[in-house]
Amino acid sequence: MKYLLLLFFSLPVLGQKSVLDTYIATAFQQNITVQQKSIQVEKAMIALKTAQSLYQPNLSFQGAYQSGEGGRSIAFPVGDLLNPVYSTLNALTRTTQFPQISNVETNFFPRNFYDMKVQSTMPIYNKDLSYNKQLQSQQIELQQVDLSLYKRELVKQIKTAYFQYLLSLGLQKVYQNSLHVAQEGKKMNQKLVDNGKALPAYILRADSEIAQIQAQQADAAKQSDAARMYFNFLLNAPLTQDIQIDFEVDKAIQEVIRTNVREGNREELNLLAKSISMQETVLKMNESFYLPKLNGFVNLGSQSSNWALNSKSAYYVLGLQLDIPIYAGNRNNLKIKQTQLDLATAKNTLDLTAKQLNLATETAQKGLKSSLVGFQASTKSLEAAGAYQRLIEKGFHEGVNSYLETVDARNQWMNAQINYQLNQFKVLIAAAAYEREAALYPL
Repeated sequence: MKYLLLLFFSLPVLGQKSVLDTYIATAFQQNITVQQKSIQVEKAMIALKTAQSLYQPNLSFQGAYQSGEGGRSIAFPVGDLLNPVYSTLNALTRTTQFPQISNVETNFFPRNFYDMKVQSTMPIYNKDLSYNKQLQSQQIELQQVDLSLYKRELVKQIKTAYFQYLLSLGLQKVYQNSLHVAQEGKKMNQKLVDNGKALPAYILRADSEIAQIQAQQADAAKQSDAARMYFNFLLNAPLTQDIQIDFEVDKAIQEVIRTNVREGNREELNLLAKSISMQETVLKMNESFYLPKLNGFVNLGSQSSNWALNSKSAYYVLGLQLDIPIYAGNRNNLKIKQTQLDLATAKNTLDLTAKQLNLATETAQKGLKSSLVGFQASTKSLEAAGAYQRLIEKGFHEGVNSYLETVDARNQWMNAQINYQLNQFKVLIAAAAYEREAALYPL
């Protein structure tokens, strides 16, 4: 019976802490897709901070310089208006105190004119800013749920890959033990042939049996390498990195049997619920298109010609800006209807997805129960095959059973071991699938 329990692993399928949980935690840190989705969460947080900053004043420095000549001009006939008056005053006072002046012509272009100011603007009432902040906050929740959704799927993939790797190791052990027994049988047959008590055909049959087992062993080794590389790929680790296998499968299966059927909170439903909340926020924002927007501004600066900077050049301007929508070609109402349709679609998707997830959970639960039944049957078959193989071997040594019967007994024993290994890990893989569908693994 020492060949019956070939693996010495301990597995925490539904809650027990183990080295597999350590691998999962490592994957949460190193997996490239997890890192990308974590970046999306950080970007959403930055977008929320940006939305919050829109409530704060915007302060900027602005400077302008202009100088030009020519172009349009305006004439001021000050000479024509004042020279007759000045002439009369000179005649009355008998002096030349009031000289004659020329008419003035001024260009529109300013000459050596500068304007430097510090401008501050701030929203006083703008409902769109409030809705935008709410949308960015909901986007963070959406990205976090999406990250959790991928992590849960990653847990299933890691566990499945790990179990497949352990299965390949178990099959290699089965083939190795079977090969050892077949080689020992060949040696015994060779002695019998040498003593004239067996047929040479038995040696050929033993060689064929050994070759077949070696081919199966090589195929299991190939599968083991592929499973190890895929497991390390999920961890974003070197593909040839060794994997710890200090697990005990029997203990893990007993944990599966003892675990009560339950169900967690599915991230898919949370994701759709968050999406519906965002659509409702967008609908409210679109429905508030008629609300006015009020902004305030303050300008502090200096403007003058020839870079003069004094008390007369300094100035301040403050005011309010009011924007009231009146007509936009019915685009706002059309946008509201479109958002309402999107919201109805999202609600229908949530209802359909909930039914699909319930079906998937029920299917996974039935698959787990079926795998447990198969495992129990393979356990009994293994015990029977082992007892049969020992009886035939004993009979062969006593001359009661033929060599072909021993080969048949060994094949049954090896196939029973393989079937036992397969059903062991079918249980664990089915438990990982149910754990995924029921959202049980603590993230």
